[in-house]
Amino acid sequence: MFEAKNLKKIYPVKKGEDVLALKGVSITFPERGMVFILGKSGSGKSTLLHLLGGLDKPTEGEIVLDGKSSKDFRDHDWDEYRNRDVGFVFQEYNLLPEFTVRDNIAIALELQKKKPDKETVERILGRVELQGVSGRKPGELSGGQRQRVAIARALVKEPKIIFADEPTGALDAATGESVLQLLKSLSAEKLVIVVSHDREFAEKFGDRVIEIADGTIVSDSAQTPSEGGSAEDVPSGLEESEEA
Repeated sequence: MFEAKNLKKIYPVKKGEDVLALKGVSITFPERGMVFILGKSGSGKSTLLHLLGGLDKPTEGEIVLDGKSSKDFRDHDWDEYRNRDVGFVFQEYNLLPEFTVRDNIAIALELQKKKPDKETVERILGRVELQGVSGRKPGELSGGQRQRVAIARALVKEPKIIFADEPTGALDAATGESVLQLLKSLSAEKLVIVVSHDREFAEKFGDRVIEIADGTIVSDSAQTPSEGGSAEDVPSGLEESEEA
């Protein structure tokens, strides 16, 4: 079980009042499935993702995975959590341009102190429908292919959770949809948490849609995704605010 308990995040400001980006967010996530976290710029959704993924530490509160609380984490526990339990997919791919696809994926294995053998890399590339590109560099690939490499890099660690931060933000609509279809297929066996501002994709692919505004959860709806489907009780028209 994966939980967020009373997560608060305060960013100190030298002049003026400190920024309270998250105001005590609590969520219990399923073991598998695709969960979307929606919100406008400045809503706190990216802050929440960073706390859930161990990229930042909360001012108050905790995350709990399989009964182990982050309150008990030391620095090496955070490293282990990021390297073993979770995988990340970012909007801009975060691939090393001078490395081949194979080497970009191998880095994730090396961080786990595993041997990055060719067979493992090819197997993972097959899972994301990218056979035959392991020797290419990211600049030789399309945006959609680069995002699939990023997904493969996250997936090769065999994480319990995949976090995707605006994974379609740099892609056209058709390519973005194919990437989300891939993530959806992976969510049959693991938890996939997607941070997005795209309500249409969330309603189409999400098993659950959580909306955050001004650092708090304003809606949390379970739904059955379908072509053109929609989530009940998800409010719209929230006002735009500055990025937190």
